[in-house]
Amino acid sequence: MSVLMMLLAVGVGVGLWALTVWLFPPRPSLEEVLARLDPSPAASAVPAAAPAEQDGWAVRAGRPFVGPLRAAGLPTTALWQDLAALGRSVEAHLAEKATAGLAGLLFPSVVGLAFAAGGRPFPPAVPVALALLLAVLGFLLPDLTVRAEANRQRRAFRHALSAYLSLIQVLLAGGAGVETALTDAATIGTGWPFVVIRRTLRTARETRVSPWAALGRLGADLQISELTELADAVALAGTEGARIRQSLDAKAAALRVRQAHDAEADANAATERMSIPGVLIAIGFIVFVFYPALTQITRSL
Repeated sequence: MSVLMMLLAVGVGVGLWALTVWLFPPRPSLEEVLARLDPSPAASAVPAAAPAEQDGWAVRAGRPFVGPLRAAGLPTTALWQDLAALGRSVEAHLAEKATAGLAGLLFPSVVGLAFAAGGRPFPPAVPVALALLLAVLGFLLPDLTVRAEANRQRRAFRHALSAYLSLIQVLLAGGAGVETALTDAATIGTGWPFVVIRRTLRTARETRVSPWAALGRLGADLQISELTELADAVALAGTEGARIRQSLDAKAAALRVRQAHDAEADANAATERMSIPGVLIAIGFIVFVFYPALTQITRSL
């Protein structure tokens, strides 16, 4: 019980500290303030085609811990790029990480108290080990989820980019200029990738930045190398008059081949996952058959 009381005391201390941070929030750093005021085209290069969701209870509960997590160097560059690809707020993600970690830390204590109240307490080491394990898993789970969703988002963007390249090629073949082809091709397509491209080109036009420079920065922020290569090829055509129709055709074909390979890999992975339920059923059947015999053997010993 002493260990459980110690865990309860730690939980109360964490709650008081969270309340203090919420009442007296830390001041944002100069870097954060300047990032909010950055008017560059890529600053808004996020797929905001869908309406912004309201903060849930997990975000509200973990918001007091955002400042300390930012001071600890979170998020990493790779995680920030994944969040940018999804159009999610860094503060909301850090708040969810803090809430998940605290939930994993306190859940074994609550379960241990419930069993102790019922007269069947756990050994003290069990709740402590489970609390540490679940806290680490809860803290890392949002990062893994964001990474998987960002990869799916980038794959969808590459699928739309292959169509965008084909549209640009058609417009160039019809005699349109490079900038006109980029803008008109973006207005034809639908979906959030085309929305992001249209917004990037519009912001570049309003801020007097070349469209290929804006697309290149968008590709760097979203970690889509094909978009960066497109920007480089279009930059040669826009500044040096290079012919890029054949280059765009080759890039579109390469993207379609990569999409076919990704689809085949997903199908193979799904096939492998289908074997997991069968293996679990077989293990359960073996346990069901051999458990009575093992019970009789252990009793006879």
